Amino acid sequence: MGLFFSPHPALRTCCSRPPLRLLPTLLAGSVARYWISLMRSLLLMPALLAVMATAHASSPNINVGAMYEYLEPGRSTLLKRVRNSGDATAFVRVEITEVVYDEDGRPRELPKQDEAAGHTVPSLVASPARMIVPAQGQQATRLLYQRSREQERYYRLRFVPVQPKTADEFGLDETQAAAYRQQLSAGVKVLTGYGVFVIVHPAAARYQVRRETLADADVLHNDGNSTVILQDLRQCTGSGTAEQCSPARTIHLLPGSQRRFERLAGQHHRLEIVEGEQRRSIAFGL
Repeated sequence: MGLFFSPHPALRTCCSRPPLRLLPTLLAGSVARYWISLMRSLLLMPALLAVMATAHASSPNINVGAMYEYLEPGRSTLLKRVRNSGDATAFVRVEITEVVYDEDGRPRELPKQDEAAGHTVPSLVASPARMIVPAQGQQATRLLYQRSREQERYYRLRFVPVQPKTADEFGLDETQAAAYRQQLSAGVKVLTGYGVFVIVHPAAARYQVRRETLADADVLHNDGNSTVILQDLRQCTGSGTAEQCSPARTIHLLPGSQRRFERLAGQHHRLEIVEGEQRRSIAFGL
């Protein structure tokens, strides 16, 4: 007769599989531990976000509004506002350069406006030329034109946020300037600036837009002495309720220049011509 060995009770306890009746309890324990770990992570998230926010220090964020400004006949001043939606003070320097166009209509900035031409009085000045714009606040600079206006002239304004130094004319001492630089984000080396184009119309502005109809295109000529704005320019297909148009564009038609609109099958153009204070709507290709 063979021998039968019964395992020791301790071995049966440690080495055998758990009874089926205990599986729900074990699974419930694993799920509970998972949810506890997840809830701990969620509770720690606000603290983590606070640390990340602290790591990103304050910075200014300026907005200068319209990218084009116009000095109409009879006006010699223009107020330009600068808003700061950031959470740090903005120290803004205003730079002005005159822009001229060659015979092919290519723009060129004159180096250091007026100085190269030997003039002692600048033609366009900004006052103040340096602004301190508080966080969530605004400041304004006044543009003043000081020359004769026989012909139209063009200027580019740059509003440049800077990190002030004692050599700058913001009225800060070294301690204040150092504190501001420390306040900005560590990674911020270049602050975002904006350019604005200023058109100074002649004193005796004359608007004269001529339309030329060709076999394959329509051409608008500016035969006047002042810039004309082609506004809300759209290229469209269809008609009536089925008309579909491209996003609107704006084009500045300088004196002596022209704009060609190609005629394409099934397409037409709509736009508004702005001549000083006068506006009129036209369409091509209908």
